[in-house]
Amino acid sequence: MSSQSEPSSTPHPIRDQRRRRGWTIRITPAGVLLLVVINLLILGGWVYGITRFMNGSVIPDQESTDKPSETPMEVSVTYTPAEVTATRQPTASPTAQSTDTSTPDPATASPRPLATLTLNQGLIILALDEGGDTHLFAYQPEEVGAGLPLPLTRLTYGPWDDITPAISPDGQNIAFASNRSGYWDIYLINLNTGDITRLTDTLEYEASPAWSPDNKWLVYEAYVKENLDVWIQSIASPEETIQLTSNPAADFSPAWSPDGRRIAFVSNRGGENDIWLADLDKSEETLFQNISQNPNGEDTHPAWAPDGQSLVWVGELDGLQQLFLMGLPPTEEANTTLTAVQQHNLGSGDWPVWSTDGEIILTSLQAPNRVYLTAYRAQYPGLVLPTLELPGALRGLSWGKIESTTPLQVIYQMAAELTPTPIYYPVLTAQPSDNGGRYQLSPLASVEAPQPYLHDMTDESFSALRAQIGTEAGWDFLSSLENAYVPLTTPLDPGMGNDWLYTGRAYALNTLPIDAGWLVVIRDDFGSETYWRIYIRSLYQDGSAGTPLHDQPWDFFSRNNGDTTTYEQGGAKQISIPPGYWIDFTALARSYGWERLPALNTWRASYPATRFNEFVITSGLDWQTAMLEIYPPETMITPSPVYPPTRTASPTSRWYVSPTPTATSTPRPTFTPYQVSPTISPASPVPMQTASPTP
Repeated sequence: MSSQSEPSSTPHPIRDQRRRRGWTIRITPAGVLLLVVINLLILGGWVYGITRFMNGSVIPDQESTDKPSETPMEVSVTYTPAEVTATRQPTASPTAQSTDTSTPDPATASPRPLATLTLNQGLIILALDEGGDTHLFAYQPEEVGAGLPLPLTRLTYGPWDDITPAISPDGQNIAFASNRSGYWDIYLINLNTGDITRLTDTLEYEASPAWSPDNKWLVYEAYVKENLDVWIQSIASPEETIQLTSNPAADFSPAWSPDGRRIAFVSNRGGENDIWLADLDKSEETLFQNISQNPNGEDTHPAWAPDGQSLVWVGELDGLQQLFLMGLPPTEEANTTLTAVQQHNLGSGDWPVWSTDGEIILTSLQAPNRVYLTAYRAQYPGLVLPTLELPGALRGLSWGKIESTTPLQVIYQMAAELTPTPIYYPVLTAQPSDNGGRYQLSPLASVEAPQPYLHDMTDESFSALRAQIGTEAGWDFLSSLENAYVPLTTPLDPGMGNDWLYTGRAYALNTLPIDAGWLVVIRDDFGSETYWRIYIRSLYQDGSAGTPLHDQPWDFFSRNNGDTTTYEQGGAKQISIPPGYWIDFTALARSYGWERLPALNTWRASYPATRFNEFVITSGLDWQTAMLEIYPPETMITPSPVYPPTRTASPTSRWYVSPTPTATSTPRPTFTPYQVSPTISPASPVPMQTASPTP
């Protein structure tokens, strides 16, 4: 019986292998491209949905697209300083450190574009130093109507000083101070005719005039009975005067408000120069109020906004002169105090003046030895005018509308076309043919100094300055110097290895007049650097020379009074301002090309490091190049340091070093000559002796 074979129970090997491997997908290039397209479509859908959702919650619908944009630069509404001041919420008392960081609401007021702000709102009047004398100049950097820009045009000229100009509200006159009669008085110049009228006629110093809004009164500072005070005088009746302040402290630099009922001025009755306000509608007990309250710096030069609701002045912050702006309540709010009004900083500057529309503040920018002109936006940050360097020191600035039917170039043609005479002529000595083209050192006649010599390019300037300061001060201040030219073999104090005294282009004043009270020094900070301004006392104290001091001098010797704080600061300000008339030697020296130098970093601990008495003419050269003008290159390539003579240092014993043995003197060895025995010759009975050898 044949039986059928049963199927094998062993699975197929190929099928089992496929089951163990699982499913696989083969992707072709076309499949990869399809996946990329699908991913892009999904991502685009997500982005579109998110965008629609955000547009629906932020951007208004189509019906509101006709409304004006809220962007500050596109809004068609303009603003006024009063509106901006009203939007601020005062929260702090006015101090120099508290600055207003709030900004106006763009929905109510926005800044005008920079292109719409213009400087052609009238004429700019400057009092500029010109070769030792200060004169009035007119200036307009932009086109006025169809006219051309007006360059610096001289309005006054002569061997005197015209300072602190102020344009009248009606644009017909300029009030200024001048010593053209021998004493400082207030004058008026008519812009239509050029005629000059003398308003005050006294032997006292009068300057810094400011107009009342109705053109009928002038307020100014006057030095009467050895004290600066604020006075008011009628234009129609000059004999009618009113003394506004009578405090023993110095009160000066007044500014009349546009409403005519308030006068801002500077006073140091609180120990520092602060901005004070005199409200003419209040009683004598509440007449004056300190509005700046800055205990850490000097405030000066207040200026009112055209609407009378803001005041700007110059203060100190971080060692720089800064412009501070404050909003003031109107005069009818008698019960309103200024303790809740904030200040905010506009930028660096001095002598601020407002434009007629209240949008721009024109100011000078002080550098240690340069002066620039610039302009800020009044309510928002930003410059309107790039910095322009002025040809001389600035002693007054005014800006206002001028009502003149004839161009100023025609009225003041003689003054505008006048060419000032150079204050000195440099004369060079003939150069030897074998000195490599280097300059010589010229002797200073009748000058006491260790080495009375200066560079051949600077000696004429020094002689001219010496003659001018002797004429103004009444005594020969530069006849004695602490140093002039210093040879390389003479060491100076530490830190002064590369001092300009080695070049022959610098000199150091004699500091002995400080002890006698004939010289004072005022500290000027420019950031981290400290400079000094020197004033010398005039011999004739009748007001014919010099001006009263407005700042407190620096007392170097107070560091020795036992106060540790004063010692660490290198001194302190004097308690009061010295009386009398003083001449600004630093400004006068700058007219002749002599610039002051900054103090060294160690000046607080070392008195010679202050360098307040050193002046130099660099002529744009660096120290190395200036040295090569009088020395050969070999001297600068291989300098030989010269050290001061000192005692020979004694050796210091160390525990790990044995003492140096003392040398024992050994006597020289004695040489004993060799003696030869005499020999008897048989031929002669006389014995012969052979000489001994020489050692």
